[in-house]
Amino acid sequence: MNDLKKIVVEKKLLVPFILITSLFALWGFANDITNPMVAAFKTVMEISNAKAAMVQFAFYGGYATMAIPAALIIKKYSYKLGIIIGLALYAVGALLFFPAAQFEIFGFFLVSLYILTFGLAFLETTANPYILSMGDPATATRRLNLAQSFNPLGSIFGMFVASKLILSSLESDKRDATGNLIFETLDAAEKAAIRTNDLGVIRNPYVILGFVVILMLVVIAVSKMPKRESADHEIHPYHSFKRLIHNRIYREGVLAQVFYVGAQIMCWTFIIHYADNLGIPKAEAQNYNIVAMAIFIASRFISTLLMKYLNPRLMLLIFAVGGMITTSGVILIQGMPGLYLLVATSAFMSLMFPTIYGIALENVGDDATLGAAGLVMAIVGGALMPPLQGWIIDQGTIGFLPAVNFSFLLPFVCFVVIAVYGYRTYHALKQPTV
Repeated sequence: MNDLKKIVVEKKLLVPFILITSLFALWGFANDITNPMVAAFKTVMEISNAKAAMVQFAFYGGYATMAIPAALIIKKYSYKLGIIIGLALYAVGALLFFPAAQFEIFGFFLVSLYILTFGLAFLETTANPYILSMGDPATATRRLNLAQSFNPLGSIFGMFVASKLILSSLESDKRDATGNLIFETLDAAEKAAIRTNDLGVIRNPYVILGFVVILMLVVIAVSKMPKRESADHEIHPYHSFKRLIHNRIYREGVLAQVFYVGAQIMCWTFIIHYADNLGIPKAEAQNYNIVAMAIFIASRFISTLLMKYLNPRLMLLIFAVGGMITTSGVILIQGMPGLYLLVATSAFMSLMFPTIYGIALENVGDDATLGAAGLVMAIVGGALMPPLQGWIIDQGTIGFLPAVNFSFLLPFVCFVVIAVYGYRTYHALKQPTV
């Protein structure tokens, strides 16, 4: 009980904590302004759901590519340098949306997102362990949950911008009185004019974001940050990797994180497709995403408070079971009730990322930097699973269910994996780590 009374953030570290915590909101914005772009590109570029979902493959693939190089640079130098490099790459990727829109090439947009997430990989590889290090180890998981609580604040702002400034302004998504897309009935010249307009609409928020990131880079660069160089900078990466591989809690945590990120991205990316199947326009459907994120934020703060009284591992198990229940309804119940259950799933996803992260790194000691990189690489789940779900949705109907309903079997399986991890780690409290 004494651990529960310990200060989460010391007063002398409050300003650095706030600066680093702001980065969580910054990459949350990038995540959730991008999720709806799958639906936007599908229409304006006239491509399949599976190909449109390559937006997520490029976005989350950048994490897998850059997480280990980021960790090695942080090991050799410092957390602050890692953050500065991350912000620089983030800005470059965002600003590349300008030439991508000029050339009107879908692949160019994918490259821009890929580079942007090089920066996010640096930020997440750096910021998460940096936050964990800012205080007593006994409050590390609570501290990370507190910092991560600001991630969905950036996310909901990204969703708002996507809904009000992008999706609602897309000429390609206008419908006639019967609900059919007008864009599909136009000739090639008319489509080309609308495509140019709509790609400009998609471009503008990213370019503005690039300049905001540059401003944040300058603020961090001139600010005095605690000298918390990577604790394992003198340890050879091979030895760290070998120890991490033999740490069961860490090893299974990386796997659980792969499935969690996959579940999160699928639930938030394809909520628009689920609503579209019910005849709801994209801009209106994005409002359900905003409600889901509001629920996510509220649940994140509530669950962080509950961790004062309940074990995080037990809470992870309970919330995973809750996610299994709601996604079962999404699959089996058609119509608006299924959509409501999809929105409600966000309540159960809220604590998962930081809790899995904190549990997995709990006993890695001086291998924290490389361990953090492995957990950031796990974000590749968001790259691998959405294209598969998009392919399932393209099938139209599977058995007696619309394919979009059936496709949420994938998030259900993800929650099963997370529930197993929650159970095994909670049980391991009474067992030695193997």
